[in-house]
Order: sequence, then C-alpha cells, then structure tokens
Amino acid sequence: MFQKIKTKYKKYIRLLPALIGLGLVISCANIARPGGGPRDIDPPVFLRGEPTPQQTNYKKNRLELIFDENVTINNPMEKVVVSPAQKEPPVIRANGKRVTVELKDSLRENTTYSIDFTDAIADNNESNKLENFGYSFSTGPVIDTMQVYGYLLNAADLEPITGMLVGLHRSLNDSAFVKEPLERLALTDSYGRFSIRNISPGTYRIYALKDISRNYYYDTPAEDIAFDTTLIVPKVEMKMHADTIWADSTTIDTIVMLNLPHYYPDDIVLRAFNENYKQQYLDKSERLNERYFSLYFNAEADTLPRITPLNFQADNWYFIEKTPGNDTITYWIKDSTIYKQDTLQFALHYMRTDSALQLTPFDDTIRLIYKRPRLNNPNEHKRKRKIVDSLQVPPTPMIEVSCTANPSFNIFDKIILTPAEPLIAFDTTGVALYIKQDSTTYHPVPFNMQRDPQNPRRYIIDTKWQPSTTYRFQVDSAVMTGLYGLHNDDITKDFTVRSLDTYSRLNVLIHGIDGSAFVQVLTSNDTPVAQAKVKNGRAVFRYLEPGKYYLRLVADKNENNKFDTGNLLNKQQPEMVYYYPESVELRANWVIDQDWDVTALPLYRQKPLEITKNKPKEKVYTDEEDEMYLNNDNNGGGFSSFGSALGGVRGFGR
Repeated sequence: MFQKIKTKYKKYIRLLPALIGLGLVISCANIARPGGGPRDIDPPVFLRGEPTPQQTNYKKNRLELIFDENVTINNPMEKVVVSPAQKEPPVIRANGKRVTVELKDSLRENTTYSIDFTDAIADNNESNKLENFGYSFSTGPVIDTMQVYGYLLNAADLEPITGMLVGLHRSLNDSAFVKEPLERLALTDSYGRFSIRNISPGTYRIYALKDISRNYYYDTPAEDIAFDTTLIVPKVEMKMHADTIWADSTTIDTIVMLNLPHYYPDDIVLRAFNENYKQQYLDKSERLNERYFSLYFNAEADTLPRITPLNFQADNWYFIEKTPGNDTITYWIKDSTIYKQDTLQFALHYMRTDSALQLTPFDDTIRLIYKRPRLNNPNEHKRKRKIVDSLQVPPTPMIEVSCTANPSFNIFDKIILTPAEPLIAFDTTGVALYIKQDSTTYHPVPFNMQRDPQNPRRYIIDTKWQPSTTYRFQVDSAVMTGLYGLHNDDITKDFTVRSLDTYSRLNVLIHGIDGSAFVQVLTSNDTPVAQAKVKNGRAVFRYLEPGKYYLRLVADKNENNKFDTGNLLNKQQPEMVYYYPESVELRANWVIDQDWDVTALPLYRQKPLEITKNKPKEKVYTDEEDEMYLNNDNNGGGFSSFGSALGGVRGFGR
C-alpha cells in the first residue's frame, strides 16, 4: 500500500526542493519596510494626471491622478471640496497609486473647476498626509487663476476653526447666501486658514458656513456662519522674494531672488458665530428624589409648560423652581400621598420646534419613576423599632442648610445660604453679622441680603469686608420654614477675611478702542475668573490671586456686560473680541500696570498658543516662510497651496 502511494506522488516528491526554493524567493520579494533604516516621513508625490494640471478645454467628467506610491483617501465626503459647488457629490476613489474623481453633475461651459483635497490624500504605509493638495482644469479656453487668503476664527474666543466652508458669491444681493450655493469654495485648515483659488476677476461677497444640510447655502439657523460687509476684489502683483536652496537639511547652498505672483487680499479675517438659535424640545426629565422632579428643555421659553397629572388628581400640588429662561424647571411635590408613589405620569403641553423650524403646540406624555435606595444596614429597621420601644425621643428632623462662610474668607466673596428645600417662610431678622473687636467682643455690622435670581433657594449676604478682620455670621434656629414643615437648626460661622498683601492688583491700560468694553482675566483653560469694565481707558482688578493669567477684551456695544452674537438679516456682526498675546504673571502684594493696544496685532495672531484649544501638531513656520508661500504657484495640481512651496504647513507667523 505504501509503495503504491509513494509511486503515485513520486513526481511531486522530486519537485519538493524546487518548490521550497521558490517559496524562499517569494518570501524575500515581499514588499515591506525593512527592519532597519529611517522611517518614511515623506507624503506622496504627485506625478501626472488626466487632465494635465490647469488643462483647458477639458470636457470629461472623470479625472485620474497618479502618485509615486500607494495612497488612500481619508473621509472624502468631509475633506474634498469641488468648485463650483456640486449638487450631487462626486465619487472619489483610491486604487494603488491612482486616485480617480468622477463628477456627477454636468460640466458647465467655459468654467474653471478646482478640486481641493485638503489633507485627504495620504500614503498607504505610514499615513503621511499630502497637505493642501488641489487640482484644476477648465472646460473653456481660459483657466481662472486669482486667489484670496484669510483666516476663520470663532467670534467669541478667537479659536481657529477647522474644516468649515468658506466661499465666494458673485451675486452681491443680501439674499444670495440664503438662496444660492456658494460658487468658489475652500475648507479651513487646522490653523483656521483658507485659500480660495481659481477665481475669475470680478467683485464678490465672502461667507463661511458650517454646512449641516450640505447644500452650500445658509438655510437653517442652526448652522454657524460668518460674513464680511467688505466686497472682495481679487488682484495679483509680481513681487521679488528671496528663495533659499539648501545643500542639505542644515546647510544653505544658494539664495536666489525670484519675481513671483502675490495674490490679494491675503489677510481676510472672518469671525464665525451662531445666531443663538436653539430648537425647542424636551431634552430630559428625571426624578432623583421622591419629593421633586425636573424637566430640562433645549432652549429658553417665554412661558411655562402646562402639566396635567394622569395617575392622580390634586389641585395646588406643586411648588415651582425655575431658571429665568424657563429651560430648567423643578416641581416640588407638596402632598406626601403623591410623592410616596413610585411612578408618576403626566401629560405635558408646550411649544416645540417643528420640521419647518417653527414653534408649534406639542403634547407629550412623561413617566417618572423613583427608585428608592436600599438600606445599607439590613438591621436599620430593628434599630428604629428599638428606639420606639424604649421610648427614646428621636432627634427632630431639620432642614439642611449649606453656608459658604469658610474660615479663610476672600475679600471679594459673599456668604451664600442654600436650604435643601424651598422655603415657605424666612424670618430674616434672625440673620446677623458681627465684627470682632477684641477677644470677647463682637459688634453687629450692616449687610445686604437678597435672593439669587438664578436659584430662588439661594440667599446672598454681602457687605464691605475689612481685610485681616474676623467676623461671625449667625442664623437663629427655626427662622426658616420649609415646604414640608421643617425648620432650620442654628448656624454660627466664624471667619477671617484675608489680608491685602496676599492679593495682587492688576491695572490694564487699554489703547486702540473707543466705546464701552470690559476685560476678563482668564485661567489657563480660557475660563474667566474676574471681569471689569473699561473706564477712562483702564480696567482695574484689585484682588486677584497670585498666578499666571491671560486677558480678553469684549467691545460691549450695548453695555450688557456679556458677549453678543451677530445676525445676518440685520447685517450685525458679533461684538469684537481681543486677546492680549502674552500671559501676565501676578505675585502677592504686587501692583502690575499692563499696557495693551488691542489693535497692535491682527486677530489671528492674538490668542496665546498656551490657551488655544485647537493646537495643530504640524511645524509652525516664520513670517518669511509664509510670505514665500503666499507668492508661489508651484503645486503640481495648479494651486498655490498651503505648504506647496516649502513642503510643510505654514504657521503664518503664529
């Protein structure tokens, strides 16, 4: 039997050494990065394409681009932009070293088309991105070459905005942006910069759009926008610039002067905003305590919702706490027979935003379940039974009241009292504030006490505190009567106001702005810790904790002490915001006079990098290198693109 098998496979056995050798050869020929040697950090290189870059009289809907290595296309729906805007999205694919683009819309006659790939193209192995690569061709005998450059920033905090559309409209009508697609388009990069290319000579309006509906015009107030009332007139000039030829990465070989095109305008600044539109709907309902439940709405409302019980009947059964805008409403249930129910059901009637973005009456049903906590000690009920059996009197339940009079008290602080439940009565004559005269003597001092408009359960107590002085704050027992008939225990708090030499004073001397304004002192996470109005060109902060801070100024036109957004229909720009470009170091018992010309730097260079949240990872280049970028048109695809001239990403001097 074995001999038969051996004879049958004899010819294959003879081939075995040859097959093994072939396998070794194939394994040696596998394409892979060798174990040693430098890592590939270079992006793909464009070699050729059909049509050729900037080709005229091209009539086909298909483009084909060839690179020097295998490439991928990352998120083309989000990152690739075609001008003019396309009604039907193009189909973009990568296959090996080849990228194809199929335009689904019919081509327009005598029109320059541009495909801005931004950083969507990367090599297949190391994902090195080809930054700001673009391609252009014309269906007519002429290709448009004008370009404009600029920056898109968040109007409220000057954060650079990434991946937002910026476009031009040849129509100068105010209604064009809300009715017609933008014509020439670009996406902002990680620095908020944009470059709109292949523009024909003429006069334009410029807009930015967070295009939620993907139709290239502003059709819903939920979209972020930016606009400029200044008309855009592209132009070009030839300018001499120095170009550096490097012998290697550290040695300059030659510096040559080149006469290069420079495109204008090159410093457009757009400030993006949202018109504070929010769709109205019930965002959440919850019952965290048996005695109350809360409704959370997505937007403020002029009126309260109407709520009708479905599984019980009662009148005057709740007490309402609400925010000034009626977007958070808490219902405290007065009747114990109601709040002892585990499940409550209600019919809710309120105004909700419909599909046409209009407020319309809406009826909803909510079901609220309270899950009672389990006792940690299973013998707790036995302990309570013991107390009753032994005739021990349990402690009288009291309203819990928090008080912020801490032993070390800041001179700018206020005492805040917050009972754990709403009060139906508060005898404020039982509240007193004393100042310590000696070791045993306290004298009463006048104070102000008012309810917090943001939280009606909070009471704010304030006076002109004296530094390095001890105070005593007292609340008599039973002066508060809660919704459920409970009273407060007495409160006594001794505290000492800190001395002035533990604080720092900052005087900000403002230049370059007229009219009402306020300055905010910011922490390293861009959060304000103090705010002061500008009076006679000066904002004064007397009691700041020592530390490192940053400064922001808001040109408060309507003097309401807050930043106000813009409105497209009214041609109203958001209020101007400026940042001091450096940090300010404050030390205890120091007085700092800080001069600040808010117009000394353009807006896109003001916000310190330390507190900028959108921090790109790429190399930041100098002003000279950026100037070189602005004056070169040597991208393989026919764009003067960010990074094409110098092989990197431009910092624009940041």
